[in-house]
Amino acid sequence: MAFRDVNARRHIGLQQLSSLALAGRTLLGPVKSCKFIVDESTNQSTLICSAVRLIESLDLTSAAGQLLNETIQAQNKEFRTGMTTLLFLVGAWSNAVLECLQQNVPVSAVVTVMSEGLNSCCERVQCLQISIHDVSKEQCSGSVSPNAFKTCQIGHDSLLNPQIFFCFPKDFSAPEEAIPINSCSSQDDGCNFNKCLVSPLANEIASLFKPSGDKSTSVASGSSVSTSSCNRQKLSHSRYFSIPGKSQISSQQGNFQGSFSGQSSDACECSGLGQLAVSLSHGNQTGMKLLQSIVVRQQERAECSGSSQFNIAEIVTCCLLGLPESYSCVAPGFVTLVSPEQATVIKDFEGKPLQILLMDGDLTEQYRHLGFNRPCNVRTILEHPSLQEGKTGDLWLSSMLDILINFEVNLVLVKGNVCKNLMARCISNSILVIGSVTQDVLCAFGQASSARPVTYLTQPNASCVGSRAQVELWKACDGRAMDLGELVPVRINVQGIHLFTAVLTTTVASKLQLIEDQFWTSVYRLHHALNDERVFLGGGAVELLCLSHIQTLAEQPLQAANKNAVKELRRPGLAASVAEYRPVVLQALASGWKQYLSVLMCNTAKAASELEACTSVEHHLRKAADCGSPSAYIFQEFRRGNLLRDGSDLLANHGEVLKIYDNVTAKTEAWRRALDLVLLVLQTDAEIITGPKKKQLLNSKASSEFMFL
Repeated sequence: MAFRDVNARRHIGLQQLSSLALAGRTLLGPVKSCKFIVDESTNQSTLICSAVRLIESLDLTSAAGQLLNETIQAQNKEFRTGMTTLLFLVGAWSNAVLECLQQNVPVSAVVTVMSEGLNSCCERVQCLQISIHDVSKEQCSGSVSPNAFKTCQIGHDSLLNPQIFFCFPKDFSAPEEAIPINSCSSQDDGCNFNKCLVSPLANEIASLFKPSGDKSTSVASGSSVSTSSCNRQKLSHSRYFSIPGKSQISSQQGNFQGSFSGQSSDACECSGLGQLAVSLSHGNQTGMKLLQSIVVRQQERAECSGSSQFNIAEIVTCCLLGLPESYSCVAPGFVTLVSPEQATVIKDFEGKPLQILLMDGDLTEQYRHLGFNRPCNVRTILEHPSLQEGKTGDLWLSSMLDILINFEVNLVLVKGNVCKNLMARCISNSILVIGSVTQDVLCAFGQASSARPVTYLTQPNASCVGSRAQVELWKACDGRAMDLGELVPVRINVQGIHLFTAVLTTTVASKLQLIEDQFWTSVYRLHHALNDERVFLGGGAVELLCLSHIQTLAEQPLQAANKNAVKELRRPGLAASVAEYRPVVLQALASGWKQYLSVLMCNTAKAASELEACTSVEHHLRKAADCGSPSAYIFQEFRRGNLLRDGSDLLANHGEVLKIYDNVTAKTEAWRRALDLVLLVLQTDAEIITGPKKKQLLNSKASSEFMFL
């Protein structure tokens, strides 16, 4: 038996990954070039802007394509964000691995060095994480709490004041303790300082912003700040360091009733979570405003009840075709679409309290719950099956309808499907039945109306039926009830229900899916940011630090790299081989980050071509290397808004560019999944040959491409 070793010229799996990823190149970044997907069977087109919808629409017949689809679906199921980054890096790193194979780099060296390089990057970028509380305080009130910082240094900032307290979040310094230094005059050259337990990064940042010739030093621990400068100037007019309580932004929460539009209000602008949602929206204005409205409502309730400030389970969406996008709003309760026949029943219910029943399953005669086992050794024999079939169905319909009438149920919410014949009979008896209701919606109505979900319609008793439900036709922001033709929007509500519906409207049918995907992306970004309690600096800051870090590792002397490899692998022979190819593989890994940043700038029109974008990236890398601390340089440029501003100017507010941030876990997991997929395809793409052809191959010129076992 023989198998073909990984052939650099014919590595089909990596080439397929690269080709598939190329289709989503324009989807990277906040300013996306959307794509039209045409259904050949119906000739209808859909506008998409996410990697998930793109992969779902492609004909993935190859094994590599199936693996790519499963990887993206796993990322989408867990995070609902980061799929485009994953898709792009899969293509970039596939090309990088192909280049390594063209240079005859062993597969073992590629796998080992790339895995180590990505792990090192994930550790290195931890210094660019910021607590969400610090982000909210900085963007909302314009003030920064002393507890949010650890290291302060008097330095220059051309955008603010020539001499200020330039502070950095405490996360930039790993040790939690610091020994205070002795206070002395900045003009006393002979003063001695006690040693401070601060991280090298803090020292690098301090040295970066320290004016030339200034011998002053300051260290902040907790809420106290010690400095050697006697003539200190506090900046009170900066939006970063203004005095608490003097912010020009009002902090009062607005009161909303009924349906309220997604337009940003003072309450939304001041809300800490609302501002965090702005920073994570990446330019999605519609989704950001709707999410802000939901956050404000949930925060108002949290102040009264002490419940969680943001609960993603309380959010549902309803897409309406035929209204302008400006009609999008957030409505308390559950907004859904019903048939015109059901709408006639609703008109009679408006203003009346209804009895509600919740069903956790299908409302059909043949439905059985999950895990149901039919009795063994039991047969049902009918004398005239053809005649009894219709009578049996009518009997079931009549008995189910009698149960609803006996309990005086007016409204039934069903998790699954509903029998069409039963629904028709319910409509004729003024009973509204709505199917395909999510589990979260059932739970919300159960808590608000005291209704208990049942599996079968034969199970209810008086305690299972809820009360105080209200149904009305949904009204737009101008007060008109909308009739969109085949389906009519209605709103179901119970006083005190913890449920909000984001009503997404558009006049273009192909944009419905696009708008809904963008809204849920904004929701999940905020959700994951609150779970992580930290966010990354956005605008390409994290990727730029990864690129700088990988290039630094690649430039390490071969002797030092060889020692590290021997220590890590414990196999001197393999370690020597890995160390030999280490710079080549690391440069290949770095090329993925460089392509990411270049395409990001091109897609957002920050560069006219990839060549210009690469030049800009190299310029930032040189400046970061010259300053001695890439982390400090990146943080400085981020504060000034000059770092690869990938669409952050879309969030401009009164002439100032608002900072943008990224999720921590979702981003790093997208990196890991992308590299794992590429390395998996790399290691499994081998052609196995058995049979009599083995001898022919052994004597042929192509024998060098095979390994014989």
